[in-house]
Amino acid sequence: MRQPFRTLCIFAAVLLAPLAQAAEPIAVTGAWARATAGGQKVGAAYLELAAPAGTALVAAETPVSARVELHTMSMEGGVMKMRPVEKIEVPAAGRVSLKPGGLHLMLIDLKQPLREGTRVPLTLTFQSGAAKTTVSIEAEVRPLSGAAPAQHKH
Repeated sequence: MRQPFRTLCIFAAVLLAPLAQAAEPIAVTGAWARATAGGQKVGAAYLELAAPAGTALVAAETPVSARVELHTMSMEGGVMKMRPVEKIEVPAAGRVSLKPGGLHLMLIDLKQPLREGTRVPLTLTFQSGAAKTTVSIEAEVRPLSGAAPAQHKH
């Protein structure tokens, strides 16, 4: 009787392992957004992502803008270029930084300016295999820097 029970336990562990990995938490830290000037229709949010199992950030939304796009920024021929990306991969046991000058969340068609000291609610959607997980966070709005914004093209 012991052998069938052991076999059943091993079989159950193999079947349930993917579910246990999907339930492992995705850590989202350091979320912030840059304050915007009056009339500005786009903003950006930045954060750090970490996950024990590999996953991908595939979507984001917020009530402060009509839509949120996942973006990357790069220098090409001395010109800063911004492009949407389909997803942002977070490798198993790895970290990904969304920061100025690189990957970021683009808040498009802002409903109102982002004011220093307020918070922006964000809902992030992650996908690992067929499983999707959402994480709700708030990003602190930080002041505009004194530096002039870089020129970029979409």
